[in-house]
Amino acid sequence: MTLDRDDFAVLVKIVRHQLEMSQEELAYALGVSFATVNRWENAKTTPSRLARRQFDEFCTKMTRAGRLSPKDCQG
Repeated sequence: MTLDRDDFAVLVKIVRHQLEMSQEELAYALGVSFATVNRWENAKTTPSRLARRQFDEFCTKMTRAGRLSPKDCQG
């Protein structure tokens, strides 16, 4: 599924808040910069395919660990 910029911004914010992570902590977990996560959350940019895949894999990992529900990772 392809999310538009605003939908992805909301998704990132929901996931980050559910995990009680700062933008910096999420950025580190995804292997991207703090500025990248900040731009995603403020709907300034959308992720590259690689970054989106990393985000999706991170969500899957957190869901399997019981830290997120599957609905938290859907846009």
